[in-house]
Amino acid sequence: MEHKAFWVLKRVNFEHAAAGEKRKTQLAELEEMRLKAYESSKLRLFPGKLKSKWSRPFKVKNVMSHGAVKIENPSTERSWVVNGQRLKVYVGGEVLRLTTVVKFQE
Repeated sequence: MEHKAFWVLKRVNFEHAAAGEKRKTQLAELEEMRLKAYESSKLRLFPGKLKSKWSRPFKVKNVMSHGAVKIENPSTERSWVVNGQRLKVYVGGEVLRLTTVVKFQE
């Protein structure tokens, strides 16, 4: 009886060592797959594909509810609605202002 128990114990220990090796192999494969996924997820720039359409000042045509703003490109007359929080104030160039002169008679 003791002889059978010895062989069972030896077999369990052997399978334990094999399972450990298998687990190390699986971890190495998982790490390799993670590195490949990381490399493939890097941003690749394509010329023209990510060209910004926000390259010049725009005219505000209409301010809508909930912060939406309709803006217009003065050169192409194209307009679209954007979130008002994305807009920045334009501080360069000349600003057209309406002035009214009222003359009083003496």
